[in-house]
This record gives sequence, structure tokens and C-alpha cells, in this order.
Amino acid sequence: MRWALKGSWHAIALAICVTLVVGITEVIVARYTAWVIDSAQAAGQGAFWDAFWPQILVGVGFYMVFRPALFLIDAAVSGVMLSPNLFPLILARINNHTLGHSMAFFENDFAGRISQKANQVARALTDLVIELTDVVIYALAMFAGSFFILGGVDWRLLLVFVIWGVLYAAALRYFIPRVQVRSARRAGARTQVIGQIVDTYSNISTVKLFARDDDEDRTTRDTLDVYRLSSLDFGELSALFRMVLMTLGGLLPMVSILLALFLFSRGTATAGDIAMTAMMTTRLSMLTNRLGRVAISIFTQVGEIEDGVETLAPPHAILDRAGAADTAPRGAIRFDAVGFAYGGETNALRAFDLTIGEGQKIGLVGASGAGKSTAVSLLLRLHDVEQGRILLGGTDIRDLKQTALREAISVVRQDTSMFNRSAMDNIRYGRPDATDQEVFEAARRASAHDFILALTDSKGRAGYDARLGERGVKLSGGQRQRIALARAILKDAPILILDEATSALDSEVEAEIQTALEQVMQGKTVIAIAHRLSTIAAMDRIIVMDHGQIVEQGTHDELLAQQGLYARYWARQSGGFLGAEAAE
Repeated sequence: MRWALKGSWHAIALAICVTLVVGITEVIVARYTAWVIDSAQAAGQGAFWDAFWPQILVGVGFYMVFRPALFLIDAAVSGVMLSPNLFPLILARINNHTLGHSMAFFENDFAGRISQKANQVARALTDLVIELTDVVIYALAMFAGSFFILGGVDWRLLLVFVIWGVLYAAALRYFIPRVQVRSARRAGARTQVIGQIVDTYSNISTVKLFARDDDEDRTTRDTLDVYRLSSLDFGELSALFRMVLMTLGGLLPMVSILLALFLFSRGTATAGDIAMTAMMTTRLSMLTNRLGRVAISIFTQVGEIEDGVETLAPPHAILDRAGAADTAPRGAIRFDAVGFAYGGETNALRAFDLTIGEGQKIGLVGASGAGKSTAVSLLLRLHDVEQGRILLGGTDIRDLKQTALREAISVVRQDTSMFNRSAMDNIRYGRPDATDQEVFEAARRASAHDFILALTDSKGRAGYDARLGERGVKLSGGQRQRIALARAILKDAPILILDEATSALDSEVEAEIQTALEQVMQGKTVIAIAHRLSTIAAMDRIIVMDHGQIVEQGTHDELLAQQGLYARYWARQSGGFLGAEAAE
């Protein structure tokens, strides 16, 4: 929480100071009332101005000038300075931290659940600060003022107040931890509901195609039942808590006023003391009820923050080393005895050794699960190697900043998703400072320009201004891949990774793209993963992988001549695709 609120402490301190003064004014009101009553009782009936001019002037200055100005300042600090600025500050920090997590973090959770947790923590922490500075500090000022006011009348009134305070603290100590636990449980159930719904909506095409609407609805209802039961559990405890606080709140003014009347009857308290005691204890009673509601809210928020932090705040699995370089060097890529098992026992890569010279173009071939995509993910540092190292231009990639490494690599993947932004923004994502003409040229080279010009969206935007829908759902698979290719062409990085980059294209478009790619690949280091072997037959070298190791390598003709695994793949494929069944 200190990390999330860093930079806002001066504003929070100002809000606390203003609220303290506001709380003290309530004590001043009670003391002023007692002064007026005692003065009237002493003066008796007679002249008005001559007897009461000090009370009149103080009252006008306090009620008409000082108090309104103070409440205006209090409202401005809370409603203008804190509330509108805290939420963006906190959410921006949480989002920045979340973006720094490794791919494994996102692969093991729902995107909707993660975003819900981020929003939940930011909103809860904002509300927590506002309620602490607005209500709790005000209550503390009232309690402190009451301590001195009642103690000034008689020690027995002070004793009543102290005993009541002990009972009130005992009630808080009993209920608050239980409220916090049940609040966290309710928050977890709520985010599970959100995650389930978002997961269903994100995969709505699969739901429709398999006619599983009822199943998804039933699963959502089951998670809603869990949320409903946890909410009932929380609500029952909250109701009991509020009832106890209401009882304590009524007890204080009743006992205090009766005691003040008793003291008045014995001549040790004045009429003004009775009025002051009644005002202060009645205000405290009302404040106690409000404070009870706020206490539930505060510890509900604490529970929600704890629940969100469990998801969002684990340390980053992949970190930049101290002194990591800002620029990636050019040169050969070398996998040096790399081992990786995704933290398990089955090795995705085992003692993997491979050197790719600068400007060399290689193809990675192998059945599903052979380790091709794993090798590429490790090169991109989406995961860190568990054994060995990967070098770029002789530098361990862990000695480069992650952003510097990835800026040197363009990637086009088989599973290509788009942002729900315009076609122009999606392509320009490869190089944000690119001009419109450069974007158009990249789209032409990727055979995407013509179909982009024909795009329209529900808002009437057309061409490069048309939105592509969430994850690019308004485009075909081939169209998404062509936009992804245009993005990579625009980026123009020295290393190009093609992970089944043309798998979703028909033969005619693929032929156009292959011609464009041949131009794009000039002077670049290229790693191409392909199941369609014809797309990589012209590579400088083809690497055949099996069970996380290199079993063959050479040119297309050399590998055919070896009559090994690659030759069997080629014979089986006959221009088709290499599937998992191709491995014997």
C-alpha cells in the first residue's frame, strides 16, 4: 500500500490535518452552546446586546465565516485533490507491475480475472484512503475532544466515557478480523464469477460452435451460487456487528445525560454542562453508527486488497539484471547447452546447442512438442533458461534489458490476435513513430492494403480507421496474419521470427507473401518454424528437432539425401502439413 500510494502522502497528510480541524469544530460547537446557556442563566432576563455581544460576535464569526470556509476546504481536499487522482495513480502502478510479469503468469490465469483484480485493488485502496481521512480521523478528533470536554465537567463523566470506549474497542476487536476474512472470501468469489464470464465471452465462437451455451450458463450459475453464499455469510456478520454498535451507541448518551442531570442536582454541573454533554454524546452516538458502517467498509476493502494482492503482487519471475544494456548487439545467436522444462520434470529442451550466424536463415522442423516454440520463447526471454545460456552477439541475453532484446526481434506467430483498435494502430504498433505512408507501404508488402481499404465498423469508420474488434474477431485468420506481417515488416528488426506465419493463408496469398518475405528477409537473421515444409525448403539451413534435441541439420537437399527423419516427414507430407502423427 505504501508503494501504491507513493507520491500522494503530502495530499493525504493535508486531508488528515483538515479533517482533524473539522472534528475539533464539533467540540467547539458543544463548548460554545454551553457558554451561551450558562451566560444566559447568569444574566437572567434583561438587555440583549449589552449582555450577550461577545457570544453574538463569536457565533457570527464562527458559524458564518470560519466553519463554512473550513468545510469548503475539506470538500475540496477530499473531492478534488484526493479522490479523482488516487485511483489513476494506484491503477497505473498496479498495471505497470502486472505488465512486468512473465508469460507464465498470464498463461496460468484468466485475463478478465487479472484485470478485475487490478481494478478491485485500485478502487478498494482509493476508498480506504478516503474513508480513513474523511471519517476515521474525524472520529478520532471527536473522541479526543470528548475526552477533554467530559473530563472538564466531572471525573465520573470521563469514567463513563472510558468504560464505553473499552466496550466499543472490544466489539471492534472481535468483529473486524471476522469481517475481514469473510470479505476476502466474498471478493475471491466475485472475481471468480467475473473471470468465468470473461472466459466464456472471450471464447464465444467456440461456445456457439459446440452448442455449449447451457453448460457455460450452468457453470456461471454455480460460481454465482458460491458468491451468493459468501455474500450471505458476510451480510449476516455485518448485521450483527451493526446491531452491537447501535446498542453501544445508544448506551453512551443515555448514561452520560442521566449522570449529568444527577451532577446538576448536586450542584457540581451547570445547565450548560448538561447541554454540552448531551450534544457531545449524541454526536458520538451518531458517529458510532456511521463509524460502524465505515469500519465494515474499511475492512471489506482491506480484505479485497489482500485478495487482489495475492494474485497481482508476486515478485516478477523475469527481471532485468543490474546494469543490463539498453541496446541489443548484432551478431550470431547461440544456444549453449540450454535446458528447460517449464519448471517440471519433462524436458522441453535438453542440452540444446545451436548457433545461427548473423544474417543466416534457418528453419525449425519437428513434430508438435519437439521444442521449436520453446526455443523461440526462450530467445525472446518470455521464459528464462533453467540450464545453460543464450547469447546474442556474444552477450548473454540476461545481460540485456528485456525491452532492448525484444526491440531487436520481429515476431509473426501462428496465433495472431489484434487489439480492438484501428487497422492503422494495429500495424503502427510495430513502430509507433512510423508515418501513414510507411504503414501503407508495409500493408501493401503484406498483401493487406486492399482488404483494409474495404473494412468498415459499427461506428461507420472505414479503411485504416476501422476498428478490428476484440482480438481481431472481425477479420479472418488470413487477414489477421497479413496485418501481423505488416506490423513485423514495419518494425524492421534485425532478427525475424516466423512461427507458422503463413499457415492461415490460402495458396495464392501465400505465394504473394512469400515473395514479400524474401525481400524482407534480406540482411536479417531469420528463424522460421513451419509444419508446411515447402515454405522453408529454401532456407540456408534446416534444423530437425525431436524431444527437445537436434537430431538432424543441413540444407533441404542434404537432409533428403540422409534418408532420416526429415526425409520421412517430406515423404509423408507430399506438400501437405506435418502433424504430430508424423513422428514414429
